[in-house]
Amino acid sequence: MKTLSHLILMGAITALATGAFAAEGDPERGAELAAQGDGSGAPCLACHGADGSGNNAGGFPRLAGLDAAYLTRQMLAYNSGERVSPVMQPNIDNFDEQQIRDLAAYYAAMPIPETTTPANVSDEVLALGEKLANQGDWDNYIPPCSSCHGPGNRGVGDTFPAIAGQHPNYIRSQLNAWKSNQRNNDPNQLMTAVAERLTEEQINAVAAYLGSQSATAK
Repeated sequence: MKTLSHLILMGAITALATGAFAAEGDPERGAELAAQGDGSGAPCLACHGADGSGNNAGGFPRLAGLDAAYLTRQMLAYNSGERVSPVMQPNIDNFDEQQIRDLAAYYAAMPIPETTTPANVSDEVLALGEKLANQGDWDNYIPPCSSCHGPGNRGVGDTFPAIAGQHPNYIRSQLNAWKSNQRNNDPNQLMTAVAERLTEEQINAVAAYLGSQSATAK
C-alpha cells in the first residue's frame, strides 16, 4: 500500500514538473498534417476522424481536446519505439518533432466531441466499473482512477489524460498492454502497478463504465 501511494504521489509531482513540456505548436499546420499524413501511411483523420473523436470499433482513441503536451509525449514515444503500435508507428514515423507538436496543438484545440459509448453490459458490471473508477478496490491495492485522472476522470495536466468518454475498446487494450508489460511509458510505472492488479472482469467493467461517461459533463 505504501509503495502504491508513493507512486501516486510521485506521479502527481511529475505532472506538475512537466507542465511546460511541449513548445508551442502551430494548430493550422497541424490541421494540414492531420489531413495529409506523413507521406508513408494513412492520414490521422482516417482513423481518428475529422473531428478527432476516434472510433470504438477500431479501438482508435479520441484525441480532440486532450492536453497538447500529453499528445506530444505519446507521439514522440511512438517515434522512438518507447511505445509500440503496429498501426500508429508506420503512420507517424516520418513526422519530425515540430510536426508532432503542430499535430498535438491542433487536436488539443479541437472541441471535445460527445463520444459516450452505450454500455452493453449488465447493471452489475457497470456498478463494478463505477466503483473501480471512483472508489477503487483498496483491499487489492487498486486506487480509484479519479485519484490521478481527476474529478469525473476528465484529466489532470499533461500527465493524466481524460479517460471519461474515451472509447471502451481503447481503454481495455491499454490496460491489457500495461498488464502484460507491452506498454510501460507511464510515469514511475504507475499504470503498470495498477493494471497488473486488475482482473479481466475488472478491466472490462471499468472500460465499459468510463466509456459510458460524458467527456464534456461538468
